[in-house]
Amino acid sequence: MNFDVIVVGAGHAGVEAAYAAARLGCSVGLCTLSRGTVAHMPCNPAVGGTAKGHLVREIDALGGLMGRAIDATGLQFKLLNRSRGPAVWSPRAQADKQRYATWVTNALEREPNITWIFGRAGRVLASHGRVEGLAMEDGDSHACSALIVTTGTFLNGLIHVGLEQRPAGRHGEPPSRDLAESIRAFGFQGGRLKTGTPPRLDRRSIDFDARVGDESWTVEPGDPVPVPFSFATTVPLRNRMHCWLLYTNERVRDLVRSNIDRSPLYNGQIRGIGPRYCPSLEDKIMRFPERERHQVYLEPEGLDVNEIYVNGLSMSLPRDIQETLVRALPGLEDAHMLRPGYAVEYDFVQPTELRSSLETHRVEGLFFAGQINGTSGYEEAAAQGIVAGLNGAKRARRELPIIFRRDEAYIGVLVDDLVTRGCLEPYRMFTSRAEHRLLLRIDNADLRLTPLGRQAGLVDDEQWTRFEARRDRYDRNLAMLSKALIRSASGARIPAAQLLRQPGVRLDALAEDHRVDLAFDLCSRELDLSSVETVVKYEGYLKREVALVERTRKEGGRRIPHDFQYFGVPGLSHEVVDRLSHVRPETLGQAARIPGMTPAALAVLGAHVGRTPPAAMLP
Repeated sequence: MNFDVIVVGAGHAGVEAAYAAARLGCSVGLCTLSRGTVAHMPCNPAVGGTAKGHLVREIDALGGLMGRAIDATGLQFKLLNRSRGPAVWSPRAQADKQRYATWVTNALEREPNITWIFGRAGRVLASHGRVEGLAMEDGDSHACSALIVTTGTFLNGLIHVGLEQRPAGRHGEPPSRDLAESIRAFGFQGGRLKTGTPPRLDRRSIDFDARVGDESWTVEPGDPVPVPFSFATTVPLRNRMHCWLLYTNERVRDLVRSNIDRSPLYNGQIRGIGPRYCPSLEDKIMRFPERERHQVYLEPEGLDVNEIYVNGLSMSLPRDIQETLVRALPGLEDAHMLRPGYAVEYDFVQPTELRSSLETHRVEGLFFAGQINGTSGYEEAAAQGIVAGLNGAKRARRELPIIFRRDEAYIGVLVDDLVTRGCLEPYRMFTSRAEHRLLLRIDNADLRLTPLGRQAGLVDDEQWTRFEARRDRYDRNLAMLSKALIRSASGARIPAAQLLRQPGVRLDALAEDHRVDLAFDLCSRELDLSSVETVVKYEGYLKREVALVERTRKEGGRRIPHDFQYFGVPGLSHEVVDRLSHVRPETLGQAARIPGMTPAALAVLGAHVGRTPPAAMLP
């Protein structure tokens, strides 16, 4: 068959890529082994978290799937970091992973431009440095103008449980070897990374009722009033299940230490680099010996699923040791382990091989998104998926790509970090990675990105109409706070905005007391109020931040031609030339962020880069 865009893999990156390209009117082939693995959650059955929740809000603002899917199928909702400033507020939700996958699958099946390709991808077909299609392992082949590879942990995937090793991309699914060899043949730089999961327990073997009031267990409920991920959610959300918090003990610590030689992480069996910010139980106990205990969360995987995810107990020790470790935890003495945790090693491509559109430098029309680029997490994968899907469609139409700036979105921070700095370990998004995070809040993700999504063709009429009403309320409320006069504690009448800037004054209290006449939608009251309150309270900081952004754009926005020859620039060291030639920065600002780039080298480069106007169409 002949497609505009083919997407390999239907995980969180693949589904967003396919959906985005299809929404732009492209014919899309979505290649996966079966419908049963679409949007699967092989690790933590949750969406969001610190900074990850920002990514989900941005995906939703651009017309993506993840926010709506988790709102429709979530079991428990929390807004993290409420005690801190609004820049770091982040939503998180436990997911019913079966219902989540079904919701996403149904959304894809309703999209007429998507055709399913069931089977195992074999080879990337390319000629003269340009993608031509995809060959399947069964011998079939399909033509396309853009190919998006979102293989997750499947490229030469190898699972470890103690000394046992078996080729697999994840539990029960075979690895992708032919595709891995095909990608390697193009000369992409890459390596091996490692991730892992904890054991799963049978919920029926745990007496949760008996733990009520037990000091060693803490019930972790959701927020009384759940905050949705999606700007489209109009039905109030509700929490349907609890999670539980407990802690490891001295017996767990002794068991790990006495059996560390049986861990593939410590006996040399695993060579891939694991995630620093999500360490295994072995790592936590061996690297932090001063810690007497570590947090463990028991998280349900669904309403109709008898599996409990043991968050915090990721490991690759032998099965018998894992069973003993689980039963050493308080309250789990009789717990039944459904399957053990495991580590998985897999190939990745160094993301400096990519442009900011996520298209590869080496092969036109070939895009990578998700864990193949060295990232960890469903949210990071989905964010890359929507970028690759959007720009894959642009490539198929021979139009210029859309690039997200660092000051515009966490998505822009994510992509720029990857393509500029590369990965030495699995990349995870944090709010601290965004230098302009006060501008990139969850409450204004739609105000920042929905107009861009509409212009690109991702946002449909229904979402746009809803957004325009929301933007009108936002503008009206800002104007109202500026002109409405309220009597202060001293008796003077001052503008409501001035009163709101005083410590302890909250906008919701002013609205409830009818001291200001604000417009807000009943279904999105918190969003309408928080977005306005933040802008008013932090007005001075925001103005300084905007001025800094404008100055940075002016200084670093000069374009560098893709075929610029760095070897011909006198004054650049061999090391700097090598780094620039590999990364191929698109602007002087991106060049400045390359590790090892000095101010002197940047000045030399700036003197030799002309102002090249962008072409209207791609070659």
